[in-house]
Amino acid sequence: MCALPKKLQTIKAEIEPSNQSLFSGFLYHLKVERGMADNSIEAYKRDLQDFLGYIGNKDCCQIGAVELTEYLVTLQEIGLEVTSLARKRVALKQFYAYVEENDIPMKADFDLVPQIKIGKHLPDVLNVEDMKTLLDSLPMDNTLSFRNKLMMELLYATGMRVSELLGLTLHDLFCDQHMILVKGKGSKQRYVPYLDSLDPLFSKYLNLHRPVLLQLQQNDALFLNRFGKAMSRMGFWKILQKACVEAGIKHDVSPHTFRHSFATHLLEAGVNLRIVQSLLGHSSINTTQIYTHVDRQWLIETHRMYHPRA
Repeated sequence: MCALPKKLQTIKAEIEPSNQSLFSGFLYHLKVERGMADNSIEAYKRDLQDFLGYIGNKDCCQIGAVELTEYLVTLQEIGLEVTSLARKRVALKQFYAYVEENDIPMKADFDLVPQIKIGKHLPDVLNVEDMKTLLDSLPMDNTLSFRNKLMMELLYATGMRVSELLGLTLHDLFCDQHMILVKGKGSKQRYVPYLDSLDPLFSKYLNLHRPVLLQLQQNDALFLNRFGKAMSRMGFWKILQKACVEAGIKHDVSPHTFRHSFATHLLEAGVNLRIVQSLLGHSSINTTQIYTHVDRQWLIETHRMYHPRA
């Protein structure tokens, strides 16, 4: 493991008072004015704390493009992954844009800070057979395993992000319409349908298993852990990894694999890209279009099968 340069080893835990008000104002701006999700705000907060600790007692408004570039280069030299490096650059760019919007004199010209290029990464997916193997292998012989089965079935049936799944409350379910109100990134909301085949699972979980987990506590979260609290991401991750091992799935599977597989399988079945965009909650169709590049062999075979001149 690379040793941190001295300058990064001495990062202060506290932010200099001269920078604190700007830092706090920026976080408030992200939360209230931009409606950014808590997870995203926390990421911005960590990245900016690192930077403000790095510059020490210097006024952040007097930091120029050369010093900003040196900071990013230093992070690169100690082995920070390119995706993390790009994220930190975005955080800095947004912070200094906020400073500029508030007419605060500053030295930095962010156009002079080099871009961080990231190679295109295609989403990881399970094919239909592997997804069926995984879901069909899930036991339902006790309260916890029944909950796990419903969570994974719902994740694949709707294409929700795991944060959206674990953020569901009882009030977000509209079982009579087979719809779920999903609260996505940036406080955006969308309605997502779920399959009729999940009705028996929902009915049994809500009426039998969830009350067992709730243990006479007050909690509106749909999915609860064994202590009656809302299920955490880490808790779900551990459940998923155990399920994959027991099902004999050899691929690397993350919660997001369910979302990627959902989108890919719908597109392979001929569903319109705009509909998939709406189901996923993507504000731009360009984000959804990455799934059209996932299975090139399927694309070639479909083209040959249906093109009039093939």
